[in-house]
Amino acid sequence: MGVFASTDDPVSTGHEQVVFCQDKQSGLKAIIGIYSTALGPALGGTRFYPYASEDDALADVLDLSRGMAYKNALAGLDLGGGKAVIWGDPEQIKSEALLRAYGRFVESLGGRYYTACDVGTYVADMDVVARETRYVTGRSVEHGGAGDSSILTAWGVFQGMRAAAEHVWGTPSLRGRRVGVAGLGKVGKYLTGHLLEDGAEVVATDVNPKALAWVRSNHPQVTLVDDASALVAADIDVYAPCALGGALNDDTVPALRAKVVTGAANNQLAHPGIEKLLADRGILYTPDYVVNAGGVIQVADEIEGFNFDRAKLRATRIYDTTREILHLADAEGVPPAVAADRLAERRMADVGRLRAIHLR
Repeated sequence: MGVFASTDDPVSTGHEQVVFCQDKQSGLKAIIGIYSTALGPALGGTRFYPYASEDDALADVLDLSRGMAYKNALAGLDLGGGKAVIWGDPEQIKSEALLRAYGRFVESLGGRYYTACDVGTYVADMDVVARETRYVTGRSVEHGGAGDSSILTAWGVFQGMRAAAEHVWGTPSLRGRRVGVAGLGKVGKYLTGHLLEDGAEVVATDVNPKALAWVRSNHPQVTLVDDASALVAADIDVYAPCALGGALNDDTVPALRAKVVTGAANNQLAHPGIEKLLADRGILYTPDYVVNAGGVIQVADEIEGFNFDRAKLRATRIYDTTREILHLADAEGVPPAVAADRLAERRMADVGRLRAIHLR
């Protein structure tokens, strides 16, 4: 087992540290990205995904870890931003040995990075990782953790969507609105339940037949369409991307009929400039890292001893944060994504500088 590369290159990437990890015997190839520890130890999940190349894996971890720094800052957490990716197909190579090897690398960072679940990793996986490191959250209730963080991720997205609805239609409710949910996985299915309870009509899609079968069985009133392209072009009021990133791009934005975009997926904007394209079309975009912070709020609560009611209350405040960002965007004449970045950067600078005050 060994680190096959490590780089500190904040000039070119803005990151404090990027670590490449490999354990040949278990098949582990992982990258841990620490964007910022200005507010505290970096916290972010581990994505297990069959990237086409190492360059793709690196690009993803750099984007995701930066997003986590901004997300944690706006969530009011005393935590920095980090993320990790394991390169490979979890259905083929995930094993106890691989997860424990990964845990050893997390432990080697000495608490600079706390990990948790993400795409391709689950609560049970975090329990295995935790056999080798103290710096893991998102564990099972049986092991003192918070359990499935998708619960509060979906709750937070719903709160952000309520704030967007109030901003556009004057009422913080989705009742009578048609919401398109792209992705019915861990978060999308809970979000669908909240929307239906609020009186919304839901149109949805997913590439996984099991997810579609679950919705047909549990929420037969949901209208299912063939794919994300059909959902984007559908007559919907709100578009909720809840799968992988890049959902808002040069092809989807011109075709989008929704007036609001609020979803759980990370890095929804395919490239800089998409936020302006959305604004030019009169589409209100609530920044993904603001509204999907419920999950990180949930797992962060484990660090001080998990209390679900306390964590849910904190996640409910995503409604207030989203409102503040939307009002700031209007006041400054900028897209909400720019306003959110400014607020996050302000907190990282204002609070982060306090570390220069030496206590002893």
